[in-house]
Amino acid sequence: MPWRLGGGTVADVCRDLEVTEATYYRWCNLYGGLRAGDAKKLKRLEKENATLKRLLVEVVLEKACLKQLAEGNF
Repeated sequence: MPWRLGGGTVADVCRDLEVTEATYYRWCNLYGGLRAGDAKKLKRLEKENATLKRLLVEVVLEKACLKQLAEGNF
């Protein structure tokens, strides 16, 4: 994939990256003011947050099941 340095339109860059212009503008809105290191940190934190949410759901479900068992509603 040839990379252009400087110049070129958004359409040219998107074509080189094989993404749509809508994706490009969405990325600009999400990550426009971030440096590469900050963007990587944000992605890592989003992944960690998703994991923590999943673990919380598991704990809440387990608590609800144990409560029903303790009450004899099984």
